[in-house]
Amino acid sequence: MVALQTLLVVALAALSNAAPTTSKNVLHEERRTPSADWIKGSRIEGSAILPMRIGLTQSNLDKGHDFLMDVSSPDSTKYGKYWSAEEVHSMFAPEDEVVEAVRQWLSSSGIHGSRVVHTENKGWLAFDASVEEAERLLLAEFHEHEHSQTAKTRVGCDQYHVPEHLAPHIDYITPGIKLTPVVKRQVTVKKRGTPKPKGPTHVRPFQNPHTPGGFPWGFKPPGASGLPADLQGCGVNMTVACYKYKYSIPDSPSKVDAANSLGLYEQGDYFSKEDLDLYYKTYAPYIPQGTYPIPALIDGANFSVPVDSSLNTGESDIDMEIAFTILYPQTVTLYQVDDQLYEPAEVATTNLFNTFLDALDGSYCTYSAYGETGDDPAIDAVYPDERPGGYKGQLQCGVYKPTNVISASYGQAEADLPISYTKRQCNEFLKLGLQGHSILFASGDYGVASFPEDGDANGCLGLEGKIFNPQYPSNCPYVTSVGATMLHADQTINDPESVMQVNLGGTAANFSSAGGFSNYFPQPSYQTAAVAEYFKTAKLSYPYYSEFSVDLNTTKGLYNRIGRAYPDVASNGAYLPAYVQGELGAWFGTSLASPTFASILTLLNLERLAVGKSTIGFVNPVLYANPQVLTDIVNGTNLGCNSDGFQAIKGWDPATGLGTPNYPKMLALFLSLP
Repeated sequence: MVALQTLLVVALAALSNAAPTTSKNVLHEERRTPSADWIKGSRIEGSAILPMRIGLTQSNLDKGHDFLMDVSSPDSTKYGKYWSAEEVHSMFAPEDEVVEAVRQWLSSSGIHGSRVVHTENKGWLAFDASVEEAERLLLAEFHEHEHSQTAKTRVGCDQYHVPEHLAPHIDYITPGIKLTPVVKRQVTVKKRGTPKPKGPTHVRPFQNPHTPGGFPWGFKPPGASGLPADLQGCGVNMTVACYKYKYSIPDSPSKVDAANSLGLYEQGDYFSKEDLDLYYKTYAPYIPQGTYPIPALIDGANFSVPVDSSLNTGESDIDMEIAFTILYPQTVTLYQVDDQLYEPAEVATTNLFNTFLDALDGSYCTYSAYGETGDDPAIDAVYPDERPGGYKGQLQCGVYKPTNVISASYGQAEADLPISYTKRQCNEFLKLGLQGHSILFASGDYGVASFPEDGDANGCLGLEGKIFNPQYPSNCPYVTSVGATMLHADQTINDPESVMQVNLGGTAANFSSAGGFSNYFPQPSYQTAAVAEYFKTAKLSYPYYSEFSVDLNTTKGLYNRIGRAYPDVASNGAYLPAYVQGELGAWFGTSLASPTFASILTLLNLERLAVGKSTIGFVNPVLYANPQVLTDIVNGTNLGCNSDGFQAIKGWDPATGLGTPNYPKMLALFLSLP
């Protein structure tokens, strides 16, 4: 790629011009306020050994958005001309000259090159140094820090310095502002234990054994009498026949491509073979018994569990049932993440996606971006897991090629994670888009809030619990966020859908399609016109703010008017009949919508690949430029935070996005593109 070569030459020239024979040291990071959890103690003795790590900043991240738009925008001459993994790696990785310049600085400071190691992707340099050496190198003072609630001890400094010409190329250094264990001579440092649970954090379908409003399973509204028998009860029994009719999905793919499997991400929940077989027998007899996903097991993950297992809670079952019934005989690939100790606990922590992304991109395991390098041991699983029953192998890096489309019905409030952590993951989703992959996420199930107790008791932000609580990863501009729609019980399959909003009782009394505006990420260019039109026509009365560092304790606004808006699209998310632990129930949530939309994208890829075209990749720019291929939803609202939330109106809205799929129109559009 000519563009790659040109940018690299410019970057290297800039580095060489910026490297004087002698360079003054400049402040690189500083702790402005004391940590609430760690108490600063005595200065570390000079002979103690510190495991130093220098994270080298990825290059050209500021150009990533434009690179992705080049291959994803329908009016671009480069549409569909995706990059190889090697080209992505080359564009964003630190260059040899950067690595060498940092090595020279270390060598001139007494850290011999034989002591320094670096990863294959050049993302970081590591070496052991005495405290005396580290303090001289960084013009810093290292102190012990004791945890206020435990006996743990860490080491770090309040500030440190680096040479001025290297500062733009160093992301951060540990130990530093980030505290790490200190290794004294003859002392062994133990690995951390299981993180403390915080309560469920991911999007999960909600089961209701009886349909809301008291309607029986077999209820059929009067207007349905003239419809085929399998379409008469879709209002309370959204079977595969209803899905296919509503969105004009073909009964069976006209062809099969072994390289076009749909990927499903699962964590903390497992599917049951017995449940899938029972579902096929009842609702999709054209699928042979024993049809299961292709295993792509990550870091000691299980494939499935017995039907009565407490780890079989519905998410995996319904994802696979939806995907197989739409796609069969096209295959489905299961990305099951983490070992049997971490995985069940992680649904109650803030850890999602990092070890999954590790497995898809080996460089992600170690590269630095936004102040994060590799997995964060304060958030992510640590392998080898030395606990009894833990996965004893090394962290799996780059072991699986990502499928063309990946759906994940998981997420959490963006405020649950550090902004730097989410930006690094979002950057990885951008890189997958550059390579032609479509990444979809369920938008969430609590309207403009998050789940109860995530933030305030009602899942909202601010002192009064009224500020809307945006969701991650739907807030990332480089994924496709999928909201949920529904038919009401007295409607037929031919009636227009509404925003999914139902009262399922208890903590799910307000269960509705999530949407809103990010406090972390700005609006991407592909959606600015649609969002501007929404603000023009919606005539919202809620106060708002327009900033990304807002003080949630003082602002009078309820949402960030300049934030990335979501969802992008929607699909039905109500009254799915499914077997979980052998019992039939009605299931609700955006967890149903994401695999449905992802399955349709997989069918579109099948048709494009068959005529020698590329995959559709990151679909948002195409869909925002061509909303006519979707069915606009104009009824309903997504309640939350003691408000009516956002109303569905003509055009894009923060409840159902651009609308629901129309397969024939989408197919014609994507086949017309290069």
